[in-house]
Amino acid sequence: MAKLAFLGLGVMGFPMAGHLVAKGHSVTVYNRTPAKAKLWVEKFGQTSAPTPALAAEGAEVVMACVGNDDDLRAVCLGETGAIAGMKAGAIFVDHTTVSAEVTRELGALAGAQGNGFIDAPLSGGQAGAENGVLSIMCGGLPDIYAKVEPILQSYARICRLLGGPGSGQLAKMMNQICIAGLVQGLAEALAFGQKAGLDGAAVVEVISQGAAGSWQMVNRHKTMLDDKFDFGFAVDWMRKDLGICLATANQIGASLPVTALVDQFYKDIQRMGGQRNDTSSLIRRLK
Repeated sequence: MAKLAFLGLGVMGFPMAGHLVAKGHSVTVYNRTPAKAKLWVEKFGQTSAPTPALAAEGAEVVMACVGNDDDLRAVCLGETGAIAGMKAGAIFVDHTTVSAEVTRELGALAGAQGNGFIDAPLSGGQAGAENGVLSIMCGGLPDIYAKVEPILQSYARICRLLGGPGSGQLAKMMNQICIAGLVQGLAEALAFGQKAGLDGAAVVEVISQGAAGSWQMVNRHKTMLDDKFDFGFAVDWMRKDLGICLATANQIGASLPVTALVDQFYKDIQRMGGQRNDTSSLIRRLK
């Protein structure tokens, strides 16, 4: 069993850190809001630290699951940052969805200090984190990845190394590109069905068993038809992710016409007050 640190106790990090405890690991947590860390300690019987550096002291592996590039830099850099507190040979695993640039920047800094770095963004949302069935896309060196894979299996359905540093983030971009198109297609189909006077749930029961079927269709069609969106992955976070996708596409010369369009549709949802709505709220534009 390993001595670990976990930075960031949001809707994903809180249960993920709990799964590590359930597997017998020793875990010290840090959260920007101390009250959340206190709740976690009360529930799981471990310890918290007032800074990322103190949380990382003596840890073999330090995980982070925060909001964006700036949040990740905040928990990594400076005298109170995790990298300053890590012992030589320790490994930093970043579960945040961020740009490949910040991943390479922080990976190089950790490497210069004698530490390993794995970018390991997630797919599966809050439910996947709570149930320990996340998909984890990893980038980094094979020997470093081999050391952390058994630990990441604590909350993974599948965990795979997909290439060198930054590859996990690039794979997560592919994931978000797929989801954007799928949700918009599902939103259009359900809105079309309602206008045509069909029973959307009955139609989905049939077409979900064929080529049109998807996770989004099975898990989101009912709430979309019921206009319920106060859960799941927020539109604000999706726009952050799609912004990363579009910026990277511009850098590498890739074309993302559908993704760019759906990103603007999500901007419409934000203007409608749906910043914290689930990504399936795209159907609101069509109603």
